[in-house]
Amino acid sequence: MTAPREELTWELFGAASRELAEQIAADGYEADIILSIARGGLFVAGALGYALDVKNLHVANVEFYTGVDERLPVPIMLPPVPNVVDLSGARVLVADDVADTGATLKLVRDFCAGHVADVRCAVVYEKPHSSVQCEYVWRRTDRWINFPWSTLPPVVKRAQQVLDA
Repeated sequence: MTAPREELTWELFGAASRELAEQIAADGYEADIILSIARGGLFVAGALGYALDVKNLHVANVEFYTGVDERLPVPIMLPPVPNVVDLSGARVLVADDVADTGATLKLVRDFCAGHVADVRCAVVYEKPHSSVQCEYVWRRTDRWINFPWSTLPPVVKRAQQVLDA
């Protein structure tokens, strides 16, 4: 029997991202830049960018998951790597879909440290075992999450394709 999963629909994602933005605004945090962790964080960053009126969005491409609960030994940042000059002195909001182990968020947050005025993390979901406790979280769960953008199989088949991650 498969373990129960957290189901996030597109409609629920709309509400979740709005509530996450409201948390950030209520805290008084005004990001200059939203740094998205691709791929799942792209959706979160876009929604937060509109809700928080931040047009300056950047992307960090990080590879870590290779399947359901299957990972590389450590996350790696893929090119193009963000230029720290573009982040220098800014208030940066790192956006991702989930803080699972926290390793990806830690990599990106540490990459920013020392270059930015302030860095904070916003996620839709945070798992209890995450090594990074995010400042802004919509929901906490210990379940595997079905996201609306990765539930259906891709329409193309590629070598080394990572499904359900």
